[in-house]
Amino acid sequence: MLARVYSCAVIGLEGVIVEVEVDTTNGLPGTDIVGLPDKAVQESRSRVQAAVKNARLRYPRERIVVNLAPASVRKEGPTYDLPIAVGVLLMQSLTPPNGLDDALVIGELSLEGTVRHSRGVLPMTATARQNGFKRIFVPASDAPEAALIPDIEVYPVSSLRDLYLHLTKQKCIEPHPHVETESVSGLAPTDFREIKGQEHVKRALEVAAAGGHNVLMIGPPGAGKTLLARAMPGILPELSVDESLEVTRIYSVADALPPEMMIRTRPFRSPHHTISHAGLVGGGNWPHPGEISLAHRGVLFLDELPEFGTRVLEVMRQPIEDKVVTISRAQGSLTFPANFMLVAAMNPCPCGYYGDPIKPCTCAPSTVTKYQKRISGPLLDRIDIHIEVPRVDYQKLSGDRLGESSEAIRCRVQSARNLQRQRFANLQLPITNIVCNADMRVAEIRQFCKLDEAGESLIRAATGQMNLSARGYHRVLKLARTIADLAGSEQIQSAHLAEALQYRPKLMVG
Repeated sequence: MLARVYSCAVIGLEGVIVEVEVDTTNGLPGTDIVGLPDKAVQESRSRVQAAVKNARLRYPRERIVVNLAPASVRKEGPTYDLPIAVGVLLMQSLTPPNGLDDALVIGELSLEGTVRHSRGVLPMTATARQNGFKRIFVPASDAPEAALIPDIEVYPVSSLRDLYLHLTKQKCIEPHPHVETESVSGLAPTDFREIKGQEHVKRALEVAAAGGHNVLMIGPPGAGKTLLARAMPGILPELSVDESLEVTRIYSVADALPPEMMIRTRPFRSPHHTISHAGLVGGGNWPHPGEISLAHRGVLFLDELPEFGTRVLEVMRQPIEDKVVTISRAQGSLTFPANFMLVAAMNPCPCGYYGDPIKPCTCAPSTVTKYQKRISGPLLDRIDIHIEVPRVDYQKLSGDRLGESSEAIRCRVQSARNLQRQRFANLQLPITNIVCNADMRVAEIRQFCKLDEAGESLIRAATGQMNLSARGYHRVLKLARTIADLAGSEQIQSAHLAEALQYRPKLMVG
């Protein structure tokens, strides 16, 4: 008897319903799996056969064919073990034939029949709900993740035997209760009040956090660049529920979810400079999210920026501009979100002391120029705030006076973000992904970044003297809009524009 069980494949961040059809055919005993399976799916036949035997159930001694439809969608991973095993039981009439018409089944089987963790449960559950399924059977360890999606019953399955007893109504598996989603503000391990000096850098980071702008810190070794960057999450506004689910979906697909199963604070990613371009933007034979997608709605910190490979840095130019990254392979293209804040740090030269007033630089001028040119002009032009981080003198380091706390700065940042959210909520456009000033495009800049006569005169002079590109011009206006929001001003004043202009690069390489 033909048996049909529904499962799910994950393509990028989206799920695709897969029909698992199981039937017998002529031939010697064995199992064939068709429907564009990868190696892990092909190996399911051995795992399923052993799991069915160890669940004290009968595996048919006939030729079995398993079809995973649609055949045009590539199937990867061991997620299909459990639906294939259930299909084998349905085919033998060991379970009720109509017991799973409204259910989705996912899970990897061990040889003894226990159900193991599967990657991408959250987008699979969301897909099940969107397609009208009422129930989903998932590994017990993944039930809290699946229960984040409302309006669908989540059944935690510990073993194939337990699922068989549930389907035959000999033992009931209780649905997992729905997990309430709420935003939680978490402070970073480093508080700004513990960082001595660098008040102008803290101001720049506050502006960056308020508008979602990119930052480059330049200074000698030991000036506190890394410490400042690691304190950055503590002043960012809390994730909304929608943003939290969006980020959690990415981590689910990347199989990087924390034990609590929900990303409740803004991500902070700090890859080493030896990372490959595929590791940064995503890739693989069948692409998976990279570091820039894992930093979505959070911070991507690149320490020692010139030490990253040239190709690695250049592939970031398009994601910084478009807020998404598209990866193309022979099988097709996948798009991952990449709306992150870039926070980068670098020394001014290889020895680190170029321009330092105390310790002389030992690098030749040509070496300094070559070092700075490792970062291209187009990439520098996409960074809104360039700030110098000088060494901290002894008086400030040894003093007992603490600075302003991260919590106080976060309150101002949150107020500025609230103004931006209200402003963009009234847009009469089919645009829903603009949440902060850094996301604005030309039309929004023209509408919300109007200058008075003095501001027009100032930006006109600065454009000529600083050789601002069209992109640089627009980024200055967005930055000035953020500074005005922090000041609670509806109109961009000349002082706001002047502060934005001072953040443009002073060591622009050609």
